[in-house]
Amino acid sequence: LKFPVFEVINRAMAFSGLSPSISGTISGFFFCTIMLPVTNYRFQKSMNPDWEIQPSLLYQAYVPTVARDIIYGWARGLVGTFFQDLFAPEEFTHKAAVFGLTIWASCIISSPCNEWRGYTLQPPDRKLDFQKYFKPINYARSTGIGSTIMGVALMIGMLVTPYAEAAFGYLKENHPLASSIVAPVILLTALARFLR
Repeated sequence: LKFPVFEVINRAMAFSGLSPSISGTISGFFFCTIMLPVTNYRFQKSMNPDWEIQPSLLYQAYVPTVARDIIYGWARGLVGTFFQDLFAPEEFTHKAAVFGLTIWASCIISSPCNEWRGYTLQPPDRKLDFQKYFKPINYARSTGIGSTIMGVALMIGMLVTPYAEAAFGYLKENHPLASSIVAPVILLTALARFLR
C-alpha cells in the first residue's frame, strides 16, 4: 500500500514543472503526512494486537519520519537525474536498473532518519540513551539489506509492469476468462480470512 501511494504522489508531482529534487521533497512531505497513521497503526498492532486506537499515537515520531521521507524524495529526484545523466539508459531493462539503483541510493541517503525514528519509538520504560541504542554494524546491515530489497523490488516492479498491463488489458477484453480467474481468487481470499 505504501509505495504505490508514494509513486502516485511522485507521478502527480512530475507534472508540476518543479525540479525533480523539489518535487521529491514535496512528495515526501505529502506521503508521510498521508501514510504515517497507517504505518503507526500497523506498528502498534504488531507490538500489541489488543491495542486500541489512540489518535495521538497515529502521528507518533512524525518529525523523524517526515524528515526521512522528505530526504528520500529529495534524494530520489537528485540522484535519479544524476544517474540518468551518468548512464543515459536507452533500453527498457537499463532504465529499470537505473531506477532500482536510484531507489537503493535514496534509501541509503535517507537512512539516518530511520535510526532517529527507531530511537524515538522506544518504549519509555526501556528507553536507551543514543550511545547504547545506536550500533553502527546493525545500522549498516539493516540499511544495506533494506535498501537493496527496496531497489530490487521496485526495479522488478518496473520490469513486470508492461506484462501486467498487457495481461489486464487482455482480461478486460475477455470477461468470461477474467471472471473465471477473479471469482476463485475472491473466494480463496474470503476463505483464508474466515479461517484465521
